[in-house]
Amino acid sequence: MSQEQLASYEVFVRSNRGLDHKHVGSLHAESPEHALMYARDCYIRRSEGVSIWVVESSNITASQEEDVENFVEPMNDKDFRHATHYQLPDSVNNM
Repeated sequence: MSQEQLASYEVFVRSNRGLDHKHVGSLHAESPEHALMYARDCYIRRSEGVSIWVVESSNITASQEEDVENFVEPMNDKDFRHATHYQLPDSVNNM
């Protein structure tokens, strides 16, 4: 199989239980099962993680950096969603 015929996969690894999966790289594989095996061999062969996700790159829909204003701007007028206006009691010192 040539490189052009292989599907591209994005690899996410969770380093410890309770943490988020983090994107660690990409790879090409014949199937999702092969992608998982390749990801294991490439990204956690020395016990660097406890869980792997492989997602076919074509299944990911992402925003573009220049589109961020369309997502953020509507929230600017909703101050109540930000905790900046709340007074915390003196006993709460770790927030």
